[in-house]
Order: sequence, then C-alpha cells, then structure tokens
Amino acid sequence: MADQPTDADLNALDVTDAEEAEINRIAHPLLADAAPDANDDLVRIDATSDGVVFITLDRPEKKNAFDAATIAALHEAFETLHGADHVRLVFIRGAGGTFSAGADLNWMRDAADWSEADNRDDALGLARMLKALHDVPALTVALVEGAAMGGGAGIVAACDMAVAVEGARFAFSEVKLGLIPATIAPYVIEAIGARRARQLFLTGNSFDADYAAHAGLIDLVLPEGSVDEFITMLTDSLSGNAPGAMGEAKRLVNDIAGHKIDSGLLDDTAKRIARARVSPEGQEGVRAFLDKRKPDWAV
Repeated sequence: MADQPTDADLNALDVTDAEEAEINRIAHPLLADAAPDANDDLVRIDATSDGVVFITLDRPEKKNAFDAATIAALHEAFETLHGADHVRLVFIRGAGGTFSAGADLNWMRDAADWSEADNRDDALGLARMLKALHDVPALTVALVEGAAMGGGAGIVAACDMAVAVEGARFAFSEVKLGLIPATIAPYVIEAIGARRARQLFLTGNSFDADYAAHAGLIDLVLPEGSVDEFITMLTDSLSGNAPGAMGEAKRLVNDIAGHKIDSGLLDDTAKRIARARVSPEGQEGVRAFLDKRKPDWAV
C-alpha cells in the first residue's frame, strides 16, 4: 500500500468556469436523437463497424471529474448500448491521460448546501449510471491511465474487466472528507470482496496499479505505451464471438452468482441452453462449425 492522496490529488479539479466552458462539443454517433438533457460536451462515443465502442470521459481540464451533468451523459451512453445488438466490446477511458479524479469540487460545494432529500436524489443519479454500466450486454473494459479516484474507481469496479497503465493511482478516500463510498460499494465489493473493501474504504489510502491488481480491482498492469496494443489484441480475440451469446453469457453470470445450486437453478440453466441452441445465433454457430466455415457474425 502506498501513501495517502495528496492535497494536489484532491484539488486538481478546481478550475475556473471559463476553463470548463472550453470543452469541445462532440456528437454521439450511436444516438439518432440525443435525450433532451443529454450533454455531449462531456462524454464522447466512438464506434467501429466491427462492434467495438469507445466511451471517453471528456473533461480533461477537470481531470474527468464527475458532476451531475457528466453522470447524466454517461448514463445516456450506457443506456444507448443496451440496445446496440451488434456491439461486442466497450472500452471506457478518460481524455488527457487521467481516467477520473473523482467528484468535481464545484459539485461537492453545491451538495454541501442541499437537503438530505436533495442529496439522495442526486446520489441516485450516480447509482443508476453505475447500474446501467453494469448491465451493458457487451464486455466492458476500463482503461485506466493516470488516476481513478472515488467514483472513478467505482466505474472501474462496475466494468467486466479493467487494466491499468504502470504508474496509475487509485483511492477510495471518501472517509477523509467525512463521507462514505456508498453508491459504488456494490460493485467494489463484488470485484474485491468484503474484507479488502473494508480495508480500502476505512483507510482511504491511495494505492498503485500493482496493488489494484493484487486486490482484484484490475486484471492486468500494462507497460507505458502499450494501451493500443492491448486494445488490438482484445478486439481481435473477440472478433469471432457471437454478440448475442456474449450478452446472454453475461446475464447468466449476473443472474446465477450467489444463488444456491438447487432444482430451480438446474431447471433455469437447462432452459437457457435450450433457448441458445434453437436461437438464430446458436443454429448458425453450430452449422458453421460443422461446415468448417466462419459464422456470419465473424469479422
């Protein structure tokens, strides 16, 4: 374990409104019509023809910190991906070399003056955004560069997979502010377990990529400069997978995890594989295998 977050870590986001206004407008290519409250200044979506999507937090001047508008933009992006049947793989990253430094300081100042009811409603926005990410049918992968603090580390935990570049830093430092990491807790605990979560939540200490891998928050530490190589490797490895089957496999894990292995569970799993066998993808995949050819979804 390494040192505690510095004052610079916690205050790196405190930029002027004029700096914030300089963020470029970037359109969402997967949305025919954005929702009325969507803000495409804050989150960029780039999609490829072979079913790979990149979602980029695009507030580099604020180290990609969260506020209500950013959370709403992320929620919009993740909800859009729920209906993107052709998507196999979703990468999530931050612009400017930082994944996310946590909560925006101006947002925190505003929240300090809100009522408990107002704060509850605001926190539900983050909770629902994380749930929308967790439920994206495709494989979601966090690409962590620089730092992933607080809610940023919560996004990492809510993804199916996460990698970090050497030198990346993480922290759940809410207790140092008299707060708790409540909305991100279900995903962090699922990723690293209750005992490790107690340690990291209660100390609030920052830790490096190697410790994050040891704890289970990330899956792999990448050498500096190797992110593009990793993206290509993972994209190529999934190019032969059926997108619909990937979504069903993910739902299988989500629905079964923690359940007792009883007759009801046996019946449920039998029904799932039976549906898969008679589905268009199942039929095409088996026939392609027997015919020694690529299935029609393979690129």
